[in-house]
Amino acid sequence: EEGAKEIDIVINRTLVLTGQWEGSDFIKTSTGKEAVNATFPVGLVMVRAIRDYYWKTGFKVGFKPAGGIRKAKEALIWLSLMKEELGEEWLKPELFRLGASTLLGDIERQIYYHVTGRYPASYDLPMA
Repeated sequence: EEGAKEIDIVINRTLVLTGQWEGSDFIKTSTGKEAVNATFPVGLVMVRAIRDYYWKTGFKVGFKPAGGIRKAKEALIWLSLMKEELGEEWLKPELFRLGASTLLGDIERQIYYHVTGRYPASYDLPMA
């Protein structure tokens, strides 16, 4: 009940007026602000719908799992899903993005670990 009452979007008016407005360039699991966000089972259904739509139309729709992705390992699961279901072409930023603002800190920690052999102290990284 606390959600938006209306949504603003940018449209190509000519396409709407000529009846050529359909489809979507990108879909995402959620706004990332709900109690339940990007779940793998729901994401799998959405990615398979993208695949089916591509097979039928030849049009590529992007995908963005959003919310609840906090660890690098979780991001790798989503990357694997995209590669296995849609192929490497969907791993480009034009077709795949992660909606995970808290993920950056963990990625920094993992890179630091792989470079130095130890996890960083809280003062070692700016995002920590």
